Amino acid sequence: MARIVVVGAGVGGLATAARLAATGHQVTVLERTGTVGGKLGRYLHETPAGPFHFDTGPSLLTLPDVFHDLFEATGAKLDEYLDLAPVDPIVRHVFPGGGPALDSCADPAEFAVRIGAAFGDRAAADWRRLWHRAERVWQASHRDILRRPIDSPLDLAALAWRLGDLAAIGPGRTLRGLGRRHLSDPRLRMLLDRYATYTGADPRRAPAALVAVPYAELAFGGWYLRGGLGTLADALLTRCLDLGVVVQTGATVTRIDAAGGRVHGVRLRGATAPVPADVVVANVDALTLYRDLLPNPRRLAGLTDRSLAGFVLLLGVAGDSGLAHHNVFFPRDYDAEFDAVFGHPGRGVRARPAADPTVFVTVADDPMVRPAGHEAWFVLVNAPRHGTATGAVDWRRPGLAEAYADRVLDVLAERGVDVRDRLVFREVRTPADLDDATGAPGGSIYGTAGGLLRPANRGPAHGLWLVGGSSHPGGGLPMVTLSAQIVAEEIGPAW
Repeated sequence: MARIVVVGAGVGGLATAARLAATGHQVTVLERTGTVGGKLGRYLHETPAGPFHFDTGPSLLTLPDVFHDLFEATGAKLDEYLDLAPVDPIVRHVFPGGGPALDSCADPAEFAVRIGAAFGDRAAADWRRLWHRAERVWQASHRDILRRPIDSPLDLAALAWRLGDLAAIGPGRTLRGLGRRHLSDPRLRMLLDRYATYTGADPRRAPAALVAVPYAELAFGGWYLRGGLGTLADALLTRCLDLGVVVQTGATVTRIDAAGGRVHGVRLRGATAPVPADVVVANVDALTLYRDLLPNPRRLAGLTDRSLAGFVLLLGVAGDSGLAHHNVFFPRDYDAEFDAVFGHPGRGVRARPAADPTVFVTVADDPMVRPAGHEAWFVLVNAPRHGTATGAVDWRRPGLAEAYADRVLDVLAERGVDVRDRLVFREVRTPADLDDATGAPGGSIYGTAGGLLRPANRGPAHGLWLVGGSSHPGGGLPMVTLSAQIVAEEIGPAW
């Protein structure tokens, strides 16, 4: 039986702790904030009409089998803890210039029919061809990458790829290039580009292999947890406690002791003695780990990818807007948005809030999260991360957040959804706020190392492991949960 310390009580940390405790290890989770869940945050706002409850992080659960596997591995059933409801449409896409919206769904044949009805037979045929390629990429990724450790690019190169898999994955191609090659309708290209942002990346630079992301969402469906996705954090905490995990909040880890190339424990702010450990699992951003907790200049230098952040409005809205659960309102010039969000540090062009951004609106049809006759809106736009570098924005600059919130509401009104006269309240969350709340450097949503290949789960010291969105296999609830499975299986059972 190993003494294991998990640093951070996000989904990755809790899932790892539960798996390890179920196999006989002595596990302690140390969380710097007062709550668990990490980016799976929640916010409660009381009004005379009643309380509004918001998920401030993920608002859709995909790949539900990953979570069923997690709970079964810890001796429980997911349905005993969580109430999953399928979402249809998964996403309502509203394109610039008017015209029909496009509702995605988990039935590939039906989605192709919807594309044909909205954009014509050629567009539907294009999508079917792309879908077959995406399926091949997903199968190869699921088989060879998502459930096994990848310690370096050499590990990827050493895989016994089938020639058909390599052709589908398209090494060296971008997701934007894939869309231009396969999709004649610019609206479908725009839809495909959006999935690069699921990994914090720019579609013009993101690898074509990310076509597996829309496949995973559209093949296995989108799901909502009644009461909000924050209930997943509650369920994982309960599993941990039932399995004997010690979960300590308000415990800030300042250093990982790894003298002689082997971890020995961690040091806590305000504590005189270290917490001993045979194994340390870091559920923190890789940048934080290699900059602050276990400084490693070589690994830190490798974290150069730019990853986007998010600007959020939490809105209490009176009345019924008739929106789907997930809605995406695209801009006229998608490239202008990416130019603004990522900037061009090499050319000295600063990042800035996009003037005409894509706007994501989530409206859960759930009486548990809003008063009768009202809606709780989660509004998200892609944004530069917080900071003072060329590729960042100082979101604490006086007046910036409120002015940009006004701009986002104006953009929604321009796109046919004007709620400015129906607002009960609004709460603004910037990338700086996400940084403060979760320790995500600069407020990066999917980890600082955006894109396909993330830092390895195996750390540079014996007994050190990484889980979470900044490590392999990537960001998002299912990928974070798979990272926990990889790490727990590599550590192995206590017996």
